Amino acid sequence: MLNLYSCNQEDYSLKTNKKESFYFQYLTIMKKLFGFDFSHFKGDLFGGITAGIVALPLALAFGLQSGMGPEAGLYGAIFISFFAALFGGTNTQISGPTAPMTATSMVIIGGIVALNGGDLSKAIPAILMVFILAGVFQIILGLLKVGQYIRYIPYPVVSGFMTGIGVIIIITQLLPMLGYYPGEDPDMIAKFKPHAEEVLLEKILKEEEREGILVLENFPATMERAAEITPADIEKEQIGLAKSSGSGVVNSLKLLPRAFRNINFTDLFLCLITIGIIYGFKRITKVVPSTLVALLAVSIGAFFFAPGYRTIPTIPSGFPTLNLQIFSDFNFWQITPYVFTAISLALLGTIDSLLTSVVADNMTKTKHNPDRELIGQGIGNTIAALFGGIPGAGATIRTVVNIESGGKTKLSGMIAGLLLLSILLALGPVASNIPAAVLAGILLTVGIGVMDYKGLKHIFKLPKSEVIIMLIVLAITAFYDLIAAVAVGMILAAILFMKKISDVVEDRTQTAPLKDFSREMPWIDEGNLIDRIGDMVYIKHLDGPLFFGFASRFQEMIKALPDLKVVVIRMDKVPYVDQSGLYAMEDAVMDLQEAGIKVVFNDVHGQPLAMFETFNLIPGLIEKEFCFADFKETSEWLEGYLKEAK
Repeated sequence: MLNLYSCNQEDYSLKTNKKESFYFQYLTIMKKLFGFDFSHFKGDLFGGITAGIVALPLALAFGLQSGMGPEAGLYGAIFISFFAALFGGTNTQISGPTAPMTATSMVIIGGIVALNGGDLSKAIPAILMVFILAGVFQIILGLLKVGQYIRYIPYPVVSGFMTGIGVIIIITQLLPMLGYYPGEDPDMIAKFKPHAEEVLLEKILKEEEREGILVLENFPATMERAAEITPADIEKEQIGLAKSSGSGVVNSLKLLPRAFRNINFTDLFLCLITIGIIYGFKRITKVVPSTLVALLAVSIGAFFFAPGYRTIPTIPSGFPTLNLQIFSDFNFWQITPYVFTAISLALLGTIDSLLTSVVADNMTKTKHNPDRELIGQGIGNTIAALFGGIPGAGATIRTVVNIESGGKTKLSGMIAGLLLLSILLALGPVASNIPAAVLAGILLTVGIGVMDYKGLKHIFKLPKSEVIIMLIVLAITAFYDLIAAVAVGMILAAILFMKKISDVVEDRTQTAPLKDFSREMPWIDEGNLIDRIGDMVYIKHLDGPLFFGFASRFQEMIKALPDLKVVVIRMDKVPYVDQSGLYAMEDAVMDLQEAGIKVVFNDVHGQPLAMFETFNLIPGLIEKEFCFADFKETSEWLEGYLKEAK
C-alpha cells in the first residue's frame, strides 16, 4: 500500500511538474514574441482598468468632435490602445485618440465630406483610406528609424503647437456649448440654396466629364439631368453646406454672434455643470476620474430632469465590423490631394506618441524603443481605420494614470482596450443617451488642459526670437493649418539656431597680428612667439563648426586681412565642416595664395581632414607638409621660414 501510494504521489508530482513546465514555457514564448511579463499582472490590471475608464469619455468626445460620431472615437480607442501596446516599444503607454490627432483629423474629414456634398456616408471610404495611409506611413517611419530624431524639435515649436491645439478645441466647442448647430438653423440653411444648386449642377458636369460626354452637342442631356434634381436633393445639400459653415476656428468665430442670439439654455447649463464637476471633483479626490464622474452624473441628471435634451448620435451595438467600403468604393482621385496630409498626420502621431514615451520613461526610469513604438502606433492606427475608428497616438494623461495605478508592462494598454470593448458591447445603446453638451464640456476642459502654461507663463522672460516663433506657430496652428505650423516653426527655429551658432563661432574666432596678443586673448601655446615674430604673420583662430551659417562671414574676414607673408589657420577646435564651409575655405586659400601669402593649417583632424582630402583641398591647395599636427611644429616652421624670407 505504501509503495502504491508513493507511486501515485510520484505520478501526480510528475504530471504537475509537466503542467507547470508547459505553463512556464508558454509564458516564456509569449514574453519572447511580444514582450509580455506577467509578474506585474495585478498592477497592469488596475492600471489598464483605470486608464480605460479615463479614456471612455475622452474617446466619445473626440469622436464627436472629429465629425465621424462618438463611436469612431470609441473604436479608435479600442484598437489603437490594444495593438499599439501589443506591438509598441513603450511598456506603459496608453494610446488612443488625442487632442492634436483629432484636431488634424477633423480638418481632413471636413475637407473630404465637403467634396462629397456634405454626405459623410459617401466620404467615409476616402476618409478611412487616408487614415490607413497615415498608419502605413507611421510603420515606414519606424522601419526607417526616424524616431530618434524627434527629440530635436525645439521647445518653442512644441509649445506653440500644443497651445494652438488648445485654442482650436476651445473655439470649436463654443457653438455646441451654446447649443447652436448651423445645420439645424432654418435661416442659415436657406442662405445656402443658390450654393447648393450650384454644387449639384457642378456634380453633373463632373460626372459627364468622367463619362466623356461633356460637349455642347450634349447640352440638352445635361439639362435633362439637371431637371431630375428634386427639392429634397437641394435641401439635403443645403443642410450639408450649413453644417460645414460651422466647422473650423474661423467659421466658429464668425457664427458666434448668431449662436448667442439662439442660445439653447439647456445645453449651456449641462455644459457648465459638466465643467464645474470636472474641476470641482478633483479637489475632493483624484482616485476616481472626474471626467467619468461628470459624464455619469450629468447624463443621469439630464435623463430624469431635463427631457428633450440633445443626445449624441446613436452608438451601434455589437462588435465593430470591418468596413469593406474602404476597398469597394475606393476612389484614388479623392485621396490624391490628401497623401501629403496623411504623411503629416503620421508625423504628428509620431511626435505626439514619442513625447508621451519620454514622459513615461521619466516616471518609470526606463527607456522606450522609439522605432518599435512607431511601428506599433502605425499598426494600431491602420487596424482602427479598417473598423471605422479615428487615428490616435500615445496619450499623456492616460499613460500617467496607468503608471500611477500600478501599470508596468504592455498588458496594461491591452487591458484598457479590452475594457473599452466590453463597455461598447454591454452599454453601447445606453451610451447613446449621453447629452452632446456633456461631451462639449469635457472637450473644453481638454482644450484648457492641453495648452502649454509653462511656456505662456515665461513669455516675457524668454528671448524675443523664441517667443516670436512660439506665437507664430500658435497662430498658424489655430487659424490656418497644423502641419504648416510645425513646418514653419521648424524652419524658423533652424534659421535662428544657425544665426546663434554663427554668432558664437564669430565671437570666438580671432584674427590678430602676433604683436597684439597682449591686448587680445591668445591661445595658451602661442604667447612665446610675441617677441620673436613681427607683424608679417596672422593667426586665424577657428572655434566651432565651419558651416554655411558662418561661411560667408569667414570669407569676409579673410578678405579684410592686410598685407602679410603667412596666414596660419588653426583648426584645433573645428569639429565639423560642411559643403559651404569647404568651398569658403577653398576660396579663401586661393585668394590668399593669389596675393602671394603662404597658408598653413594647424591640427586639421577628424571630419574636416577627411572632407579636405576627399575634395583635394589637401594636398591640392595646401601640401601635407604644411599641415602641422600641433602649434609647436607650426611655430618652429614659422621661425625658420621667416628667417629665410628676410
